[in-house]
Amino acid sequence: MRSDYLLPLERTRRELTVVNSRFIATLAPVSSVDEARAFIKEICAEFSDATHNVPAYIIGGGNNVIEYCSDDGEPTGTAGRPALTVLRGSGLGDLAVVVTRYFGGTLLGTGGLVKAYTEATQQVVNAVPRARRMPVYLALLAIPYHLLERVRLLTARHGGAVLGEEFAADVTLTLRLPVQALDGFQAELRELSAGRLQAEVIERTEMLVPFSG
Repeated sequence: MRSDYLLPLERTRRELTVVNSRFIATLAPVSSVDEARAFIKEICAEFSDATHNVPAYIIGGGNNVIEYCSDDGEPTGTAGRPALTVLRGSGLGDLAVVVTRYFGGTLLGTGGLVKAYTEATQQVVNAVPRARRMPVYLALLAIPYHLLERVRLLTARHGGAVLGEEFAADVTLTLRLPVQALDGFQAELRELSAGRLQAEVIERTEMLVPFSG
């Protein structure tokens, strides 16, 4: 699984006014071309009365990417390409942006357009919180009731989370644990239960965690 680049954590929007033209930049995390297209379609519908809705996206990251941009009726090379250039330089992957423009009555010229679309995209890229992927296991664990609180604390101590609890003859927990924490968790669980308990891994997947570095 891909984990060597940062991603946007959540959808973010910023607005810029240039000589009475409004530029509204909306950025979102996307993991596929289909997701990127759906996001672009959504923003175009939201701002259906805008003069232009200029999209750009990067799927993947590092040296393995799919890129797209469009000028959406602006002069060639003045809108989509500047937005995509900012995305490339952001260090982020799996992201899409749509810069919406409401024309303010004054022509900006090609240089002015490039500057405006660049600045609008830079503003939203600078504002979006970053995330990184963490490989995790999902696991099931059946335990006696008297160990419930101790296993909750054990899970938290290893950076995991209890996603679900089902109460019957025993308590069946659905756990999420960082991959690197599983061995230590299992060892302490065996010690806690005199060797009787072990979590059953059912899936390896990824989660996004905030990155502040």
